[in-house]
Amino acid sequence: MRTRHLPEDATCVIASLNHDGSGVGHCDGKVVFVDGALPGEEVRFRYVGRRRRYDTGAVREILVRSAKRVEARCAHFGVCGGCQLQHLEPTAQLAAKEGIVREAFAHIAQVDCADWAPPVTGPVFAYRRKARLGARVVDKKGGLLLGFRERRHSYIAPLSYCHTLDARLGAHLADVKALIAGLSCPEAIPQVEFAAGDDAAALVVRHLRDLTAADLRALSAFGETQGLAMHVQAGGPETVQHVGGPSLVLHYALPEFAVDLTFGPTDFIQVNGETNKAMVAQAVDWLGLETSSRVLDLFCGLGNFTLPIARHAASVFGIEGAPALVDKARRNARANDLDNATFAVADLDADTLGDVLAERPFDAALLDPPRTGAMAAVKALAGRGVPRLVYVSCNPATLARDAQWLVHKGGYRLRRAGVVDMFPQTHHVEAMALFTRDA
Repeated sequence: MRTRHLPEDATCVIASLNHDGSGVGHCDGKVVFVDGALPGEEVRFRYVGRRRRYDTGAVREILVRSAKRVEARCAHFGVCGGCQLQHLEPTAQLAAKEGIVREAFAHIAQVDCADWAPPVTGPVFAYRRKARLGARVVDKKGGLLLGFRERRHSYIAPLSYCHTLDARLGAHLADVKALIAGLSCPEAIPQVEFAAGDDAAALVVRHLRDLTAADLRALSAFGETQGLAMHVQAGGPETVQHVGGPSLVLHYALPEFAVDLTFGPTDFIQVNGETNKAMVAQAVDWLGLETSSRVLDLFCGLGNFTLPIARHAASVFGIEGAPALVDKARRNARANDLDNATFAVADLDADTLGDVLAERPFDAALLDPPRTGAMAAVKALAGRGVPRLVYVSCNPATLARDAQWLVHKGGYRLRRAGVVDMFPQTHHVEAMALFTRDA
């Protein structure tokens, strides 16, 4: 971003929030994105960068304050990139996120949704049960830094406490920092990963150099003291090893469906446990299941949606691109005594996905893709004539892109949509959409 010859401070009125949490205003006939500003506010800001089509800035002074502004709970807010919206009260965060999804449907998909469901919500603090924290030794800043990246920078924001993390880690960041700093090679520890289930939690220490026997003893002792299963990781996921602390099984329950899922410390799970319970319940409801329903679950992972669906359908077929996750999904199905859930490994971005689905009729399908979306999958589903689709998205832009194809080329209608607040206090927007197709 060009930063030379920046203008003097300026003032503007903020009209809305951008997808990254910055305020959107206009100054001298040009769009400006202002960090720390909220809709309805008039702010004085300093320029941070200039582009041909827009400028960026940061708040210097709030001249007119929004009634929705609150004091951020975290002392690191504004520097740490982990949160962007702690200064906006929670209901206003939800309204802003719904606005982003509505705008994506209107401008990208060019479709309208008349039925908006209430937001799916959960706790707004101490909810994050999965996290990766960066670690870096910076002598000029006092040694080891541990935390998320700084906002708009690659630097590590040193954290002493995190209010969004599960308290089993968030309240003990200083202890973890001291642990890593005391190892034989703190400069070779780039990352620490945290994972928590309902009654157990784990830390994974990634290392680029062999750890000593003393290091392993220190990790084990820390795990025993903190009640954390301690792991090390020298390479890919297959190199994760338990090295001390309690030998705990990570799991979480979905009581409404009498389902309990186990997972590994580096496996993907939804980060907000309570929100996930409500999201799964809504997805199953929107699928409109009957005891005879045959359901397809794409991007099924460990079976987060698959197994609850199996409780209410005749059969469910889960497909995932990662063989290790499919193996764990099968184990989860067996552990829950579900014999009507089957799984397969397939490339869900391939044009040949339709061949995988051949000869299998489905009454409904659920998709929970990564941020890149599911264009190949929606085309395959339309080609198979699946009449009902529930799409769970972590990226409004690719949801809208796929919705555009489903509605304008696939013969579907967007029946219902709503926000899923998986990451409160952040700019991350998740949504759920229901598409139906007449026979």
